[in-house]
Amino acid sequence: MNALTMKWLLRREYWEHKGSMFWAPAIVGALLVLFVGGTVIYGLAMHGTPGTIQINGRIVSHGAFAAAMPPEMQIKLSRLASGLYVAAGAPLFLVMAGVMFFYCLGALYDERRDRSILFWKSLPVSDATTVLSKAITALCVAPIIAGVLAVVASLLLLTIGAIGLSFSGVHLIGALLTQPDLYLQPLRLLALLPVYVVWALPTVGWLLLVSSWAKTKPFLWAVGVPLVALLLVKWISYTLENFSGTPLNIMPVAQDIVARMLSGSVPGIWFSFTDGIPAAVRESGQGQGPDMGLLFEASWMTLATVQAWVGALAGAAMIFAAMRLRRWRDEG
Repeated sequence: MNALTMKWLLRREYWEHKGSMFWAPAIVGALLVLFVGGTVIYGLAMHGTPGTIQINGRIVSHGAFAAAMPPEMQIKLSRLASGLYVAAGAPLFLVMAGVMFFYCLGALYDERRDRSILFWKSLPVSDATTVLSKAITALCVAPIIAGVLAVVASLLLLTIGAIGLSFSGVHLIGALLTQPDLYLQPLRLLALLPVYVVWALPTVGWLLLVSSWAKTKPFLWAVGVPLVALLLVKWISYTLENFSGTPLNIMPVAQDIVARMLSGSVPGIWFSFTDGIPAAVRESGQGQGPDMGLLFEASWMTLATVQAWVGALAGAAMIFAAMRLRRWRDEG
C-alpha cells in the first residue's frame, strides 16, 4: 500500500464528507459557546453586575463574597474546573458517533447506487486500500476532528465561566493557568484514540460489511438483522425454559454482541462492556467530579479484557470481508 495513495484517499473522504465530519460538530460547538456566552452577556447587559450577592440567606457585597472564598478554595475550584472542562464538549462526540454510523453505512453503498464505483475502479487503487481508507477515516480522522473542536469549544466555555466569575470578585484565571490538568486534558483525549479504535472496530466493520453487500435499504439491514437475531435468541431461550426448565443462558452475550455492533462508535462505551467505571474513580471524585487522570487509566485498562480484542478481531474480519465483497459486488 502506497502511503501517498492512502493520503489522497483520506483527503478524498474528508473533502466529500466535510459537511458532516467538520461542519456538523463545528456548528454544535459554536451553538454551545454562543448559548453560554450569550446567557452571560445578556445577564450582564440587562441586569448589570449586582452589587450584592445572597449566600445562605445573608446579603454580602462583592468584596465580602471574594473575601469569603479563601485562596485554598479558589485553588480547589480551579482544579475542579481544569479537570472537567473537556466534558463540556461531550455533545460534539455524540454528533461524531452519529456521523460515523451513517458515514460507514453509506461508504460503499452510495458509490454503487450512483455508479461512481465504475470510475473509482478504473483507477489504479485496490479494493483493499479503498475500504481501508474509509475505515481509517471513521476510526481516526473523524474522532480527531471532533476532539480538536471539542477542546476548542470547552476552552472557550471555561474562559467565559472564568470571566463571569471575575465580575463577582472571584478571579480564577491565574489559578487555572497554573493547573497541569488544563494542559494535560487535550493530550489525554488524544491518547484515548487507540482505545476508541479497538472498541469501535466491530461497529465500523459491521457497517462497512453491510454497506458493501446490501442492494437497498442498508440501514434496515444493519439495524434490523442484529435486532431480529436478538429476538430470535430470546424466543429460543424462552421456549427451552418452558419445555425443559433450563434456559439458554446466552442472552447477556447476545446483547453485548448486538451492542458492540451498533453502539461501538460512542466514546466511553467501553465501560458498559466491562465492570463500569471503577470504584476508585468514583470514590476519588466524591463531591468533586470524577478524577480524569484515573478515568484515562481505567479506559486503557479495558484493553486488558477479552471482550475488547475478540470484538476487535471480529471487526477486522468484517472489514476484510467488505474488501472482498467490493471486488465483485455491483448493482448490475
